[in-house]
Amino acid sequence: MAYVTCDISVSADGFAAGPGQTLERPFGDGEVEQLHRWMFETRDENADEVAAITAVDAFIMGRNMFSPGRGDWDLAWRGWWGDDPPYHKPVFVLTHHERADLPMQGGTTFSFVTGGVEEAFERARAAVSTRGGKPNATPGSGDGLISIAGGASTVNQFLAAGLIDELRLHIAPVTLGAGERVFDGVPGRRLEQVSARAASLVTHVTYRGLR
Repeated sequence: MAYVTCDISVSADGFAAGPGQTLERPFGDGEVEQLHRWMFETRDENADEVAAITAVDAFIMGRNMFSPGRGDWDLAWRGWWGDDPPYHKPVFVLTHHERADLPMQGGTTFSFVTGGVEEAFERARAAVSTRGGKPNATPGSGDGLISIAGGASTVNQFLAAGLIDELRLHIAPVTLGAGERVFDGVPGRRLEQVSARAASLVTHVTYRGLR
C-alpha cells in the first residue's frame, strides 16, 4: 500500500487560506502571506521540511490549488508555476470538468480526475513504483510515496476518507479568523504526535494515526 503524506501551512487558529480567493490573491484575504514566509524567508532554517515536501513519487491537489477558475476550463491556464512547476512528478488534480493531461517541463504532468478522492488515490498509487527507503518494496507494486498537496478542502476530504498516513502541519504565528480550515467536516479521532520542532517563523508538527 502506498504511504500518503500531507504538508500544509496553517494559521494558529487552523486556517490554510483566507476568504475571497482570486487570481490576484490565490490564498484569499487577510494575513495569509504569513503562512508561507517560513518557506522563503528562512528556507535554510527549514531545509529538511522543505525537502520532504517534494521527496515523493506523486501528488494530488484540488482544482482550487491548480487554478482560480471555476466551471469549464480555460485551456490557456497552465497553473501558477510557469512552464517548469516544482513537482517534477505526476500530479493528479481533482475537478468536476474533464481536461486532457497537461505535460510540463521538468517531468511534471498534470492529470485531471473527475471521479473524486478514491479515483485520484488509485491513479496516484498506480503511478508510483517504490516507496523511498521502504524495505522489500517491489517495483510496480504501488508502494510509493503520495503527497496530498492541498488545499484545505482536498486535505479534509482525504482525512475524512482515512487516506492520509502522516499529516505535517506547519503552524505560523498568526490568526486569520476566517477562511478554509483544516479538519472541518472530519470525524474526531485521537492522533499520534511523532515530532514537533519550533523555528523562528513556524512550528512543524507531525501526526500519524489518521487512517
